[in-house]
Amino acid sequence: MASTAVSDTHDWLSEDARRRVRRRHAADLRMRLYGLAAIGLAVGLLAVLLGSLVISGHSAFVQTKVPLQVFIDPAQVKPDNVGSGNYRKLVRDAFRDLLPGEMGRTEERSYLDMLSSGAPFLLRDRVLADPSLIGQTVTVNAPLADPIDQFHKGVTPRDVPEDQRRVSDLQIGYYDQLMERGLISAPFNWALFTAADSRFPELAGLAGALVGSFYALLVCFLISFPVGIAAAIYLEEFARKNRISDLIEVNINNLAAVPSVVFGLLGLAVFLGFFGLPRSAPLVGGMVLSLMTLPTIIIATRAALKAVPPSIREAAFGIGASRHQVVTHHVLPLAMPGILTGTIIGLAQALGETAPLLLIGMNAFITSEPGGLTDPATALPTQIFIWADSPERGFVARTSAAILVLIGFLVVMNAIAIFLRQRLERKW
Repeated sequence: MASTAVSDTHDWLSEDARRRVRRRHAADLRMRLYGLAAIGLAVGLLAVLLGSLVISGHSAFVQTKVPLQVFIDPAQVKPDNVGSGNYRKLVRDAFRDLLPGEMGRTEERSYLDMLSSGAPFLLRDRVLADPSLIGQTVTVNAPLADPIDQFHKGVTPRDVPEDQRRVSDLQIGYYDQLMERGLISAPFNWALFTAADSRFPELAGLAGALVGSFYALLVCFLISFPVGIAAAIYLEEFARKNRISDLIEVNINNLAAVPSVVFGLLGLAVFLGFFGLPRSAPLVGGMVLSLMTLPTIIIATRAALKAVPPSIREAAFGIGASRHQVVTHHVLPLAMPGILTGTIIGLAQALGETAPLLLIGMNAFITSEPGGLTDPATALPTQIFIWADSPERGFVARTSAAILVLIGFLVVMNAIAIFLRQRLERKW
């Protein structure tokens, strides 16, 4: 026995044993380094993505404007027909007054082209909201046209030949005069969040897309949350384990992996084609997104129900509770943190979906916010798609800015899911 113990000790202390131990330690170190390298690569790529978006989209959060003192002439805006007034002349005359002096017809046309073509609509909206402004002088912070806006932000360089930029040398001269007088400023662009889409980049905003996304997610939540939880409770707590339940479970797992464009085709064929629901409506978009979100919520809810210890059920049965009481009074409240986490993650995924919304027409040019679930609307992902396809230079920055806004909402929703999980989760 003693000789055997000495032999075993000798084997553990041998050079071959030490070599094997060193190899295991080296393999462990390589595994840790591989993991750190993978995390570093992921963080680096994410930083590159966010950095490129910030660099290209930060200019959209400010807007080049000029203050105009506009006299609302009753001869140009009739009190009995406010909507059809000659607001274009009023705004252009006020802009012309900023640089008094003689101008030829060509010079004046070039100078007036520096003002946004959408500026008269801003004045019209103010007068429509308050007709008592007729006959008064009001201050309008009018946006400059997109070429001047890009020039002020440094996107369009000054030191290139005139034929290689959209701003003429004459306009640069007028721009310098306005700058010397301190008339040009670049405040925060609140219109990016309060205005709807426009064909003028300097006026385009995300308000319509934000409202459309809210309505679509609201419909998605109202459908997928109760239906998903009810289906998960039945499959996990009440359904008999047989071939039919196994088939349903397999199909639910398969639906979670189906590409979102398939759900868009289903919505196009059923909701629009068969039921005749309105096209481009948040109601249809929410129904399509709910079909896509249902498998995720069902899977997350079943996992949360399985995580509840069996002792909770056994104790409830032991004091005479029915199966319904066990589920509703004991199991479901304890599983609710996991259910809410899965629901929020599913809604965050639905918020970023583009393909199903494109197929049901939520990429139309809508210049106003939707007033209800059946009004035409866009969503944040489809608005990004629309702007990315626009040729104007100003929409490039707005596309990146819209992506940053969308990422912000996704981060907030995932942060809420993490907070609820950590705050409400119970450990046994």
